[in-house]
Amino acid sequence: MNATDLRALLARWAGIMADKRDWLIELDSVVGDSDLGLTMSDGFRAASEAADASDLADVGKLCYQAGKAMATAVPSTMGTLMASGLMNAGKVLKGLEQLTPAQEAQLFEAYLEGVKNRGKAELGDKTFLDGLAPAVDVLTQAAQAGPIGAKEAQAAADAAWQAFENTRGMLAKHGRMAIRGEASRELLDPGAAVAALLMKGYAEYKADSE
Repeated sequence: MNATDLRALLARWAGIMADKRDWLIELDSVVGDSDLGLTMSDGFRAASEAADASDLADVGKLCYQAGKAMATAVPSTMGTLMASGLMNAGKVLKGLEQLTPAQEAQLFEAYLEGVKNRGKAELGDKTFLDGLAPAVDVLTQAAQAGPIGAKEAQAAADAAWQAFENTRGMLAKHGRMAIRGEASRELLDPGAAVAALLMKGYAEYKADSE
């Protein structure tokens, strides 16, 4: 993955968040203030547009720049968390113009850590982290065997979707959903849905690249 590839990935993410905006709004309306779809579509569009407007070849710097643009565009809780993921990935990958398979997996691992550090949540708290972590594990293992292609990316996307569905039954410990206490177990987590969409977009980008 190089800077051109990252721009293509960000564009794919912007597209999928726009396509699924109403679905995210519907999910969020049950537990939040119904703005998740707008936040994600506006935020990833801003990130993609910032990357497209830049001539940076450094993947890390480009990722960080995209994250800063998102943070400015959507300074809400979820917008800030997603921007923090991009910015942390940018810090970890700074100085690289061509990512190895391991570094490509590290992009997602760093994204996860950036969100975790900013939001102070842990795995099992029924958040975005629970949707993304299983996909990161799949990518990390795949990178140890060789390049990450469409097949491996789809496996990561499948893991993220299953993880999203598995949030039904979990007890929420953060945000408005946590106020519901035990009743939160019946609900799907919108943050994990965003993670599933990110991985779906990544799988589509990989399929388009082959």
